[in-house]
Amino acid sequence: MKALLLKDKGLWKDMKVEEIETPSPQKGELLVEVYAVGLNPVDYKTATNGMPVWSYPHILGLDVAGVVVQVGEGVTDFKEGDRVVYHGDFTKKGGYAEFATITAHTASRIPDNVSFEDAAALPTAGYTAYQAIHRKLPLDNIETILIHGGAGGVGGFGVQLAKLAGKTVISTASRHNHDYVKSLGADYCVDYREEDVTAKIMEITDGRGVDAVVDAVSRQSATDSLDALAYMGHMVYIAGAPDFTKIKSFTKVVSYHEIALAAAHQTEDFKAQKDFAVIGDEMLYLLEQGKLDAMLKETVTLEEVPEALGRLSERHVKGKIVAKLK
Repeated sequence: MKALLLKDKGLWKDMKVEEIETPSPQKGELLVEVYAVGLNPVDYKTATNGMPVWSYPHILGLDVAGVVVQVGEGVTDFKEGDRVVYHGDFTKKGGYAEFATITAHTASRIPDNVSFEDAAALPTAGYTAYQAIHRKLPLDNIETILIHGGAGGVGGFGVQLAKLAGKTVISTASRHNHDYVKSLGADYCVDYREEDVTAKIMEITDGRGVDAVVDAVSRQSATDSLDALAYMGHMVYIAGAPDFTKIKSFTKVVSYHEIALAAAHQTEDFKAQKDFAVIGDEMLYLLEQGKLDAMLKETVTLEEVPEALGRLSERHVKGKIVAKLK
C-alpha cells in the first residue's frame, strides 16, 4: 500500500509517499480502507521527538474515516462495507496510508449523509472538546464558560458544544476571526493580542469571573486564566497544567481537570476506550442533524500533508484541515 512515511524523529517535514506492507487486523480489530484523515498538532508534536515504542518508518495520522474491508477475530459489531471513523492510538502506526487498523470497540459508524471528510475532522479536536465539556464539567452548576482559541479545532468544537448546552460562551481569538467564532456560537470574543483578557472577562461578567475555563493553548495561558475564574470555578486544561500555586487554598476553591484523550488507549480500561465510540456516535449525530459544524476549511492530498502540518505548527490555521485519499 501507499503511505506517507516518517523515516526518523524530527523529519516530518521530509515525509514522502512510498510503498509499505499492508497491515492485517488482529483479534478485535478492523482493517479500514482510508478515505480521509484529519490533521492535528499532535502529528508534528509527537513526530518532532519521536516515541520509544515506534519503529521506523512510522506512519502518523490519528483521525481516520474510511470503509471496513476486513474484520479481525471476535469482531461482531462491524462488517465489511461499514463506513467508520475513529481516533487512533498514537503509539501505533496511523492513518496517513491507504489502509489502517483500529480496535473495533473504539470506532463509530458514519451516517450516510455525513461525508468522510467531515467525519475525519472530528476525533482528536472534537472528542477532546466533548470530554472537556461533557465529561469533566458539572454543567448544571455552570452558566459562563471561557474557551480559548475559538477559531481552532478544540476551541471551535468547544464553543459549539458549550453553546448547545445552553451556556454563555466567551472565547479568545484574533480580531479577524471574531465573526467566525461568533458564528459557531460564542456570545463574546476577546482579542488576546490587543486586549487584557482577564479584564475583559471581568467586565463581561460584572466582576464575578467565569464558572469554567477550557484551555487548549498552553500552560501559561491556563495559568493566566486562573485570574478569570469565579468562586468554585473549574479549570479544564489540555496543553499543560497551570501553576496551581497561583490560587491560594481556601479562597476561590477551584477545581482542576486534566484532558489527555490519547491516554485511554494506554489503559486496560475497556470502558474508557469504548467511550471514544460513544462520543463519536454523539458528535456524528449532531453533525447529521446539522447542529454541529465540522469546521472543515481545507482538504489536501496525502503528498501535501507535510506542508499543511507546517502551516498548522505556526498556530494560525482556522478550523480543520483534512487529507482526502479517495
